[in-house]
Amino acid sequence: MAVKVLVVDDSGFFRRRVSEILSADPRIEVVGTATNGREAIDQALALKPDVITMDYEMPMMDGITAVRNIMQRCPTPVLMFSSLTHEGARVTLDALDAGAVDFLPKNFEDISRNPEKVKQLLCEKVHTIARSNRRFVAPSTPSATAPVAPATRVAVPRPAATPVAPKPSPAPAASTAPTGVAPRRKAYKLVAIGTSTGGPVALQRVLTQLPANFPTPLVLIQHMPAAFTKAFAERLDKLCQIRVKEAEDGDQLRPGLALLAPGGKQMMVDARGTVKILPGDERLNYKPCVDITFGSAAKSYGDKVLAVVLTGMGADGREGARMLKQGGSQVWAQDEASCVIYGMPMAVVKANLADAVYSLDDIGRHLTEACQ
Repeated sequence: MAVKVLVVDDSGFFRRRVSEILSADPRIEVVGTATNGREAIDQALALKPDVITMDYEMPMMDGITAVRNIMQRCPTPVLMFSSLTHEGARVTLDALDAGAVDFLPKNFEDISRNPEKVKQLLCEKVHTIARSNRRFVAPSTPSATAPVAPATRVAVPRPAATPVAPKPSPAPAASTAPTGVAPRRKAYKLVAIGTSTGGPVALQRVLTQLPANFPTPLVLIQHMPAAFTKAFAERLDKLCQIRVKEAEDGDQLRPGLALLAPGGKQMMVDARGTVKILPGDERLNYKPCVDITFGSAAKSYGDKVLAVVLTGMGADGREGARMLKQGGSQVWAQDEASCVIYGMPMAVVKANLADAVYSLDDIGRHLTEACQ
């Protein structure tokens, strides 16, 4: 059965090109188009598409407002088109917060000059998002329907520049332990979290649960364009009690500080607690790549890493998780029911690399307990 798509954009050129690209795939059917947010809501209710592609800047009603209304009235996976600017990043993050599943850069030159590449990427995104529709429900977080007030940080002394290992404490019992072994007592020196599709909202829900005095340094690897990661880090820093920043070469790992890998580059850590930012390798599909950061953490910290793989398509993180497991570190995975796309966590679970599988809403609490 073909995937039914509703295309929403106020540009007639863009609507036609997107519709042509999607219609060229025999497994996709464009069932309708809309020129603004109000039409999008009406068409979504009438046509019941499997996926909606959505522009954010439109007359009468913008894309974010439309997404929020669609999530409330007829929850449907939405793929946003975004400009590759700081403002475009902010708006896209707002759209993801409102319930959109994923996004693609809106680049007219690419559509005109490189239609094959655009076609492959767009159709792949649509098919993947459509497969998530079986368990798609409206977001339950407060931010999906209203802005989230910034968290109030508790004043704590600034930690030393070098990473400090917290006192060991019993790790919580797993909701599911695929390997049959409960997480062991561990003095973690680093928490590493990797994610892709659905990750911006997932990371927000995990990190906002951590206290300001969280004792362990964190590194975050989110598949995201270079123009987006700084805005995403700033957003997380405002919402969380811990501190969050886009990683820079030479940054030091610190307790209660989460460093987000910059888009278009690779992030590694060394045993001295220093972050290295390297140019993105064109031979790698992902920039940043979870496997690379996880692998460097395994080499530098042995069995003192707690890694978490969250929602995302593909299998990035699996081989890095394998290296971490070989060194004696712990790996957790998000469960299928709470994932937007159960790809990356599934790859870890199927390879028998997950020490525990947790629902998204439980991960922050378990991290706090495990790292005390």
